[in-house]
Amino acid sequence: MKLMRSKYLDIITTREEFESFREEIGTPSARAASKVITFIDEHCIDFISKSPFLTMSTSDSDGKCDVSPRGDFPGFVTVLDEQHLFIPERKGNKRMDSAHNIIINPNIGLLFFIPGLGETLRINGKAYICRDPELLARSQVNGRAPLFGILVEADECFIHCAKAFIRSGLWNQESWLAKETLPSAPAMLAAHANLPNDTFEQVAKDLQEGYKNRLY
Repeated sequence: MKLMRSKYLDIITTREEFESFREEIGTPSARAASKVITFIDEHCIDFISKSPFLTMSTSDSDGKCDVSPRGDFPGFVTVLDEQHLFIPERKGNKRMDSAHNIIINPNIGLLFFIPGLGETLRINGKAYICRDPELLARSQVNGRAPLFGILVEADECFIHCAKAFIRSGLWNQESWLAKETLPSAPAMLAAHANLPNDTFEQVAKDLQEGYKNRLY
């Protein structure tokens, strides 16, 4: 959808407009400006070892972005050295969106989460599809090794503050919606795919079967 400047007022679209706006925002503190490191240090290693979940951001040659979740037991991501980490690719829907983007544009952004902790770890760098037998063997679960993984060469590592989690109350169970009021994934998937004979009941059954039998 083309953005209509006449409809949405005060839209910043040029570098000159942004620089003027940047002056209004102000400059980051010395700590915020200097917190980025270029290698995976012992603090990052400790964080990653306790993280069971991350989001992976990639984009194609046109800059179209994609963000997808990755999750497993805490420490499922292996830190190989100060510059490299390995993310096993578990069974999914076989769309291969992230892998396709990585082949075209290796730039990647990762955001690591630890349940109950507001701060997150951001790692940016270059990514490669990796089928190293030793790394795949080390990542096996229930005797099943992944077919491939994502090797990330880190360029930037830094901690991100907890303000978003505090504002959202994400880890506060008292703020969670009642289960019966949550959006229905089977209803959304059935409506969006819109396939003949693909009913809500069939989609719900397939999802539950996949969650039970096809995690690894």
